[in-house]
Amino acid sequence: MVVMASYALTARAQMHESKNFLRLYSDSVIYARTIKLRPDFAGYWQLRADSRRVPTEQVKFFNNEDGFFANTRRLNLGGETSFSERIVEGRINVFQEMTYDPFLHERGPRYRHRREPVVDFGMYYNKGFGDLKKMNYNNLKKDMADHPESIDLLNNYRKSMTTSKMLYTAAGVSVVAGLVSFLVAGSSNGSSSSFGDHKFGSSSMSSSGANFTSSFVLLGLGTGLAIGGYSVQISGSRKLENVIDAYNR
Repeated sequence: MVVMASYALTARAQMHESKNFLRLYSDSVIYARTIKLRPDFAGYWQLRADSRRVPTEQVKFFNNEDGFFANTRRLNLGGETSFSERIVEGRINVFQEMTYDPFLHERGPRYRHRREPVVDFGMYYNKGFGDLKKMNYNNLKKDMADHPESIDLLNNYRKSMTTSKMLYTAAGVSVVAGLVSFLVAGSSNGSSSSFGDHKFGSSSMSSSGANFTSSFVLLGLGTGLAIGGYSVQISGSRKLENVIDAYNR
């Protein structure tokens, strides 16, 4: 790609994040007064540095008045272009996929729906201006090997997630067992009532009542386990944030 001399610098040059710039995969840096990301007439992403269009597949990062963004195209299935916003800056930078509304792009760069970011394994991260990686246990363990405190916190996070999965699994088993028990009890009650014998009917009603009770107990247990799994999952998300914070201190 031919880059105009008035815009381009080498990757080793000092980059000022107070300015608007694009950093390309070729390690060139393009400075501009305005940088906008929006869809073209065909619905594909396009980046414009002032009046000049820059192919999105060449852009690794860009910074404008609304934030710092990374191209996640190489991590997406099918190579679809998308950008994630940096929500944590430090020794490890964390990026969150942004939401884009094509009907609002004319209002300026603030097109994302703001919400309180929660660090999770659906995000990406990198160090410095290095390539993005998916945030998962194995990647973080490797990149945080030089910080024992973060590794300990990361292991605690993994234990919490394992516990959460176990609770969700137990909840699913309990709910399924409760539903099966409920159906069996209902079927038994319907069969016994067809005899028309009051003696047998009274006995079956007592028996089916007990069966229905066990069904509701299992359903209640499953609900409780699911709530417990969700609570542990939320607590684990906070632990993952602590992992990143500890490493960036």
